[in-house]
Amino acid sequence: MEPLLRVKDIQIAFHNQEEVHQVVHGIDFEIYSNEILGIVGESGSGKSVTSMAIMDLLPKKNAKVSGEILYNHISLLKLDSQEIRKIVGKEISMIFQEPMTSLNPSLTCGAQVAEVLELHTNLSKEEIEAEVLLLFEKVKLPRAAKMYSQYPHELSGGQKQRVMIAMAIACKPKLLIADEPTTALDVRVQNDIVLLLKELQQETGMSILFITHDLALIAEIANRVIVMQKGKIVEQGTVEQVFLQPKEVYTKALINAKPKMKYRVKELPSVASYSDVNFKEEVYTTKEREEFHEQIYATKPLLEVKNLKTYYTSKNNWFAKANVVNGVDDVSFKVFEGETIGLVGESGSGKSTIGRTILGLEKATAGEIWYKGVNLVDLSGLERKKYRQEIQLIFQDPYSSLNPIMKIGEAILEPMQKHKVLGSTKERKEYIYQLLEKVGLSKEFYNRYPHEFSGGQRQRVGIARALALQPKLIICDESVSALDVSVQAQVLNLLNSLKKEFHFTYIFISHDLSIVKFMSDQLIVLNKGKIEEIGDADAIYNHPEKEYTKALIHAIPKGI
Repeated sequence: MEPLLRVKDIQIAFHNQEEVHQVVHGIDFEIYSNEILGIVGESGSGKSVTSMAIMDLLPKKNAKVSGEILYNHISLLKLDSQEIRKIVGKEISMIFQEPMTSLNPSLTCGAQVAEVLELHTNLSKEEIEAEVLLLFEKVKLPRAAKMYSQYPHELSGGQKQRVMIAMAIACKPKLLIADEPTTALDVRVQNDIVLLLKELQQETGMSILFITHDLALIAEIANRVIVMQKGKIVEQGTVEQVFLQPKEVYTKALINAKPKMKYRVKELPSVASYSDVNFKEEVYTTKEREEFHEQIYATKPLLEVKNLKTYYTSKNNWFAKANVVNGVDDVSFKVFEGETIGLVGESGSGKSTIGRTILGLEKATAGEIWYKGVNLVDLSGLERKKYRQEIQLIFQDPYSSLNPIMKIGEAILEPMQKHKVLGSTKERKEYIYQLLEKVGLSKEFYNRYPHEFSGGQRQRVGIARALALQPKLIICDESVSALDVSVQAQVLNLLNSLKKEFHFTYIFISHDLSIVKFMSDQLIVLNKGKIEEIGDADAIYNHPEKEYTKALIHAIPKGI
């Protein structure tokens, strides 16, 4: 059987005036008709840049691609821009990783999908509109007619991703490239998107190149899998071969880096630790957990949230009547010193709003937040200053939370000066050097800018900045959701080791129940601003009472 796409000895390099940086080193693979091929690897492995080369999306000025990319025996690298546009966008299409930045914010969703059909078909305006509505129904967007005239910012993450899929399949492509299409989506939305892609593939017979860093997700969708590391293919085969009989240490590490659901390990294996022959997986016993819980729950709570309500008002335009949205609706819980309490739920469940209200970034509509015997809700902005130092936040996206024109050392130093932590600038700098070492960086990184770091390194900078104020309580808001599974494992291990060393207390917010379970002592499951279940993390996972919790657990990719 002839392959639909054949990639032969592809080499990709980026060059500037000073140096040439080789990112892909002579890789070969094929995709056959009616097949789903998965490419998996960490950031920087070359998986996304390979897909960009196939789509002719790499910058011509500083990217050099050599080798052969054959689509139906046509050499794509030999075509000029006009010739390749007849294939790319029509017969080969792509779903990008981040729909919010890939969709045009100034055009309605319907207009953006219609644009593709206008470019590649001879349909009339009325036929195009009818086709777009059919596509919206096919990708299971609710209220398709309304969605047609809505803008991207009015849709949820999962809905935006469905618009991207509708755009990608509009011209009935033979090959669909899906580049990290579910990263940072809720597990249930992620599951829906994967099922939708499988459904569309079976219905249309198109081939899919599915790119991700999550091997368990690949097992849910792909027929064959390629594992990439540092621009090379290190392993490939059927999903069963790669999962059940992995040959490379790197592949084994990626498979095992995701938290186990059936038992609780003390440390997650990463690529670095898995390569260490002395690494042994240690498991927490029930007795160890019981003894720790007896110790922390014998004290008074550090934080107590009572009947908290945080409401928003929203309206679609100046003349519309304002709608009241219940961000948090009558939530109560306690957090004890030394504990990690997990908040889990889908987007819009209220978990981030709880964290932001505790920090004072959102104003509580009603209820109380008691911290060390003081009701934070009653405090003025000036009175809250002291508590801002003690309660810190690690953000979801470290890149957007760091100032791109400020060196990371200065970004960590600034809040220390504001809150007068330590006596002098010299002492503060020495302390920052120590913090950088603690989070797995070095003091040489002090004078680097955010763009010079990888995603995992930037998240470590975010952790160092939170630690710099010597807090008591740290709120981690989706702080590992966009990281590779191996980097994610390193950051989670780091948070746990810092907790032991500095006796931190964490509120850990995530949509991924497997991560929350690994990190947490107590677990709160949130749905539409209300608490569905609250209790011991292991007990809730092993014996969920509510259908909503069962659905979240069921949606976690299990692998093979």
